[in-house]
Amino acid sequence: MRAGDFDYELPEENIAIYPPAERGSTRLLVLDRGSGNVRHERYADLDLFLQPGDLLLLNKTRVVRARLFAGKPTGARIELMLLEKHEDEQDLVLYRGKLKKGDILLAHGRELKVAELTGQGIARLALAGEGSVREFFGQFAAMPIPPYLKREAGDVDTERYQTVFAELPGSVAAPTASLNITSALLEKLAKKGVDVASLVLHVGLGTFLPVRVEELTEHVMHREFYTIPDETVRQILRVKNSGGRIVAVGTTVTRALEHAADRIMNHSGTAPVTGEADIFIYPGYRFRVIDTMLTNFHAPRSTVIMLTAAFAGLDNLQAAYGKALAEGYRFLSYGDSMLIL
Repeated sequence: MRAGDFDYELPEENIAIYPPAERGSTRLLVLDRGSGNVRHERYADLDLFLQPGDLLLLNKTRVVRARLFAGKPTGARIELMLLEKHEDEQDLVLYRGKLKKGDILLAHGRELKVAELTGQGIARLALAGEGSVREFFGQFAAMPIPPYLKREAGDVDTERYQTVFAELPGSVAAPTASLNITSALLEKLAKKGVDVASLVLHVGLGTFLPVRVEELTEHVMHREFYTIPDETVRQILRVKNSGGRIVAVGTTVTRALEHAADRIMNHSGTAPVTGEADIFIYPGYRFRVIDTMLTNFHAPRSTVIMLTAAFAGLDNLQAAYGKALAEGYRFLSYGDSMLIL
């Protein structure tokens, strides 16, 4: 397959620039991947399509403030974007401008030293005085909303570019499929007998970038750190053994589960399953853990649209996207969603 197989025309009017006025009021396209049939429903009615004994998997990562401008003593202005957290300290930034090792940057009355240049426009910073780089960004930086929104982050993004169940900080992009999950929806799912479990995958900027090469085998996938608690692994195995469905909320959950498939299926002991997800999923991949996926409408040529096509079937996905565009669905992070059964 080639990257061009996942290209399509996305009109600007179909891109959701702001979140809906009310969380959870978005639309839901329901795709039967066996027949290709499509239904137009509401996100808030997700419970109608799940069954008692199903297990809904959520990503409890929390988006951190990540976009910051700093100045050099020369007066030059440098844009810094904090990168997602891995196992160690969150102190790597993507920078725009000219830097060298040892440079001192000034921001909000504090000094940031360029401790290391790691290549590809990435630097490791050290904060002078008390506190960590992540804490400093958390106090002064802006929310890292996607650049295709073509606007500055505002107060609305502080609340809405975050899930209602966000817990562990470390992401610099939201797990967008779950942005419209509300407490009311979780209550409806619980009353129906749908279990809910969680994992954490810290989402990076590379998740939503287009694939720059034409041959997919030449693409180098970015890595994202994840941890799947022991109890979540045990719930997955119980549901698999009882005939229930594993419902992945988003491509971030899907990547973590599929990357860890061997260790999940052969789990023993009580330790969490952790790793660096660098799995590149596109059509031809055989899914081993998930049975159903809830996801947003993705950008052309992105790894997430390729993953979605692998699960739905490329022909099914292309037809569903065409219907969604014709029906005025809103695409990308703040937009509508698709449930693939």
